Amino acid sequence: MATSQNVHGLWTLGAEELDKLPTPKIEYAQLSPTLIVIGAALVGILIEAFLPRRSRYGAQLVVAALGLVSAFGAVVALGLNGHGTSKAKVAAMGAIAVDGPALFLQGVVLLVGLIAVFTFAERRLDPVTHGNAVDSFTPQAASVPGGEGERAATKAGFTTTEVFPIVMFAIAGMLIFPAANDLLTLFVALEVFSLPLYILCALARRNRLMSQEAAVKYFLLGAFSSAFLLFGVALLYGYSGTVSYAGIAKVVAGTESSTNPALASVTGNDTLLLIGGAMILMGLLFKVGAVPFHMWTPDVYQGAPTPVTGFMAAATKVAAFGALLRLLYVVLPGMRWDWQPVMWGVAIITMLGGAIVAITQTDVKRLLAYSSIAHAGFILAGVIATSEDGVSSVLFYLAAYSFVTLGAFAVVTLVRDAGGEATHLSKWAGLGRRSPLVATVFAIFLLAFAGIPLTSGFAGKFAVFKAAAESGAGALVVIGVISSAIAAFFYVRVIVLMFFQEPQADGPSVAVPSPLTVAAITVGVAVTLVLGVAPQYFLELAGHAGVFVR
Repeated sequence: MATSQNVHGLWTLGAEELDKLPTPKIEYAQLSPTLIVIGAALVGILIEAFLPRRSRYGAQLVVAALGLVSAFGAVVALGLNGHGTSKAKVAAMGAIAVDGPALFLQGVVLLVGLIAVFTFAERRLDPVTHGNAVDSFTPQAASVPGGEGERAATKAGFTTTEVFPIVMFAIAGMLIFPAANDLLTLFVALEVFSLPLYILCALARRNRLMSQEAAVKYFLLGAFSSAFLLFGVALLYGYSGTVSYAGIAKVVAGTESSTNPALASVTGNDTLLLIGGAMILMGLLFKVGAVPFHMWTPDVYQGAPTPVTGFMAAATKVAAFGALLRLLYVVLPGMRWDWQPVMWGVAIITMLGGAIVAITQTDVKRLLAYSSIAHAGFILAGVIATSEDGVSSVLFYLAAYSFVTLGAFAVVTLVRDAGGEATHLSKWAGLGRRSPLVATVFAIFLLAFAGIPLTSGFAGKFAVFKAAAESGAGALVVIGVISSAIAAFFYVRVIVLMFFQEPQADGPSVAVPSPLTVAAITVGVAVTLVLGVAPQYFLELAGHAGVFVR
């Protein structure tokens, strides 16, 4: 009886106080890019449920492409309306920032996602099986690798078209991640884009055991990094009494104290701040693949289906560096003298570690994995600059790097032998004589990675190193240049292998792709050369987008 009276009292209290509850205010127009992508993902799920199997591939490709193009159009519209500059604001009751860096990075993620969807949809590289065109993904993910179920699914012409809505959900999480304006939104966005990536890594059509091993490694290490980040969120909440970025920054700066009486005894405890901030940084550095949180990168890049590897290498870095920039520049600017020396150390060992270990690699995908680790170190040099030029240089570098990476992995899918993709470096010997066009395109991407002038890689490295030098990090720039010289050795080694060695008699062939992969590679080459030859407009665009709303 007493319990029922208490419940009745709660309901009565709720009715009386109802008019005092704040009404949620959601700015749907400002959040439209993310909402469009989520809507397209939901439509993709309905396609899987209701369309016949033969009709799903075309429908999924059209829905995903239209969704990403529409979302990019929404980002451009928001930018043209001044939401990246004069009208920048915090939306969704403080959860999402709509400002220059958020819109710039969302635009990059959407373009990367669109190009990646083209590579996901490629169906001409493998030979026709049982009269059916096949893609890079297993015909039936739930079947045992090499088992009867897989053989029956292959014979029946099944394809895993679920990859399209799955990648759309990943893109939706990546749109929220760099725009998150409180710690809980940051964590939710991290999980929203991480879980689809774990699944996508396990879906390779060939080498399924290696693919599943890569997914398990990524999942286990990713779970650890998520746990560190969540524990850091809890400690920062204990320190400040809020999960809002602006609220934490005010407590760190000493302009406000916590308004939560339950946390009065621990609020302002610098130990909680230092440990909590370090744990969140660990979670984010794991996602960007910085040393010593990089151990998952080579195995996952090698084992995952190559279209997934390209998407993950490009888009995850863009989203994670966006979140890292916002955390350091908006939440923890008052701790600059605490986190800067740590980030110096991480940047140095990441640049040198990635460049040196890449020299020993004999697999193209692992070589590109260690290359991505070294590039994470170069981008960290721009992060350490703690200036508007630092932010804009990082934004430009991320845009340039992502298209080079996508294009490079798209080229890797073309070089094939009887076992599928020929990723061992020895098989690329003489590729320039077998297929001069493909070898030339790959050489352009390698030269961009190396930072050779007239490529986007040079413009990006020059921008981040200039910002770092102007902020007093000259020693870091010297180490970055040395690391670039080391990295240039293994890029040039691959070019020499392709053009100046005799092709093997039983060497791989170059598959003729569909217009989808041709478009992906063409866009990669075009962006690489345009950003290298005429980067000024895009540097200015990144400069205008380089101010965070607080």
